[in-house]
Amino acid sequence: MSEIVVQKFGGTSVGTVDRIDSVAEIIKNASKSNKIVVVVSAMGGETNRLVDLAKAFGDDPDKREFDALVSTGETVSSALLAMALHSKGVKAKSFSASQISMRTTSSYSKAKILDVDAKKILDVVENDTIPIITGFQGVTEGGDVTTLGRGGSDTTAVAIAAQIEAIRCDIYTDVDGIFTTDPSVVPNAKKLDSITMEEMLELAGQGAKVVQTRAVEFANKYKVPVKVLSSFNDGNGTLISLKDESMENALVSGIAFQKDLVKFTLHSVGDTPGTAFKILGPISDAEIEVDVIVQNVSIDDKTDFTFTVSNEDKEAVEKILIDLKTEVNYKELIINSDIAEVSLVGAGMRSQAGVASKAFKALSENDVNIQIICTSEIKITMVIDEALVDKAVNVLHDEFELEK
Repeated sequence: MSEIVVQKFGGTSVGTVDRIDSVAEIIKNASKSNKIVVVVSAMGGETNRLVDLAKAFGDDPDKREFDALVSTGETVSSALLAMALHSKGVKAKSFSASQISMRTTSSYSKAKILDVDAKKILDVVENDTIPIITGFQGVTEGGDVTTLGRGGSDTTAVAIAAQIEAIRCDIYTDVDGIFTTDPSVVPNAKKLDSITMEEMLELAGQGAKVVQTRAVEFANKYKVPVKVLSSFNDGNGTLISLKDESMENALVSGIAFQKDLVKFTLHSVGDTPGTAFKILGPISDAEIEVDVIVQNVSIDDKTDFTFTVSNEDKEAVEKILIDLKTEVNYKELIINSDIAEVSLVGAGMRSQAGVASKAFKALSENDVNIQIICTSEIKITMVIDEALVDKAVNVLHDEFELEK
């Protein structure tokens, strides 16, 4: 068998019948040089429409039925794409996640992939047929349909690529690749020809929406090269490489940002062993992801404990913290929903000092106040006022001359 490439097409790529026909042409051309396995999202806007339908009967619909409903969008697009390929003389079959035995945990709307039956997929490929597989969804051991969360089709595609030992996973979107930052915020943002998996993990984790974070984590874990391409325009896209092939890394490769965040501060909490776990343990148990975490210097055995989460988890986290007040014994809970995070990412930060001071100086000269700073070996994350995000990103993009 020739080498296999997994192609994933997002919602905008299959948003209309005409778009589906164009995608079928891309697949047909690719199948001339490689065996192809396809993963599709729902048609653009369809998942939102289904979510709205579900909420017609209350803001908190039954989780099992909710996943059963919103997963149908991918079923529609996979069948239509198979029909489009048939019309071009290409053998193709649509498959749901249950048909290829994509088993997941039973955490509805946030399910994690446990296993994929590679043999079922490979049997179809060996029969010179292109499988068109529904993304975003899975099935529990008991047969219930689950969904993987927003952007879950990326994770589906990379997981399948890993299981069938594909040579690459191509993710087709409505942009030409990965840029130094969001071109809608910085018009002269530059498309990157390649980026390291490590850098992409940081960018995705800090808000870059081109590829889902979990998909990049999967790709990194199972050593699956990923290429991001446009289904609208011809081009080479951006390769997310497993190897750092640059002789000298760029100081800063990209700038990511997140706006839909909320900051929680527990003021004057006891600075004793186990306090952080008492606070974050129940939040983790609720499968809520925490981002920046800061604990201040202890004064009189008291400290301030601050962290950020997605705005969609605000009510759940607030309830958890209120319920913990007696056990944790904090003086005041301060909640700020008007914050955002801006992150500089670059493998070159390892070997060159002064990136942080250069960034802080540029922001201070442009009246952007930094509330929290969090760093790793190749990333600097700054929490700022949400209203200043666009300004901060433009200032930093110019300061580090990322357009060149």
